[in-house]
Amino acid sequence: MSDHLHIVLDRTAMVAAGRGNAVASRLIHRAHLEAGWHLYAPACALVEADRTRPGTAEHLAALPGVTVLDLDLPAALAVARGGDWADAHTRHAAGPNPERPDGAFVATAEPERWAGEPVRVLDINP
Repeated sequence: MSDHLHIVLDRTAMVAAGRGNAVASRLIHRAHLEAGWHLYAPACALVEADRTRPGTAEHLAALPGVTVLDLDLPAALAVARGGDWADAHTRHAAGPNPERPDGAFVATAEPERWAGEPVRVLDINP
């Protein structure tokens, strides 16, 4: 079993973090301080979070514990097939890849959004 924890923030988790959600804040804090904790913000989800709550993108991108995931070619191809850009980029980021062979959890404030999707969900609601 890996001693690393990988978590991808979806757009709802990003907005919730900006609004002071305690669980999202703890995730950000632990990703900054603890080795093995990795928190990711897919660029497409970051754009949608910023449209919902302006200033979210700059705030999250400035946090040392958050890694912004670019829309590289594999992500762009997944987005092209996936409909909603934010959710497709998040789904792609949470899937297994060479850096995260076991994939990642999707942190969300709307767990029902991921029902039926091939991702592991982390509900950040209190």
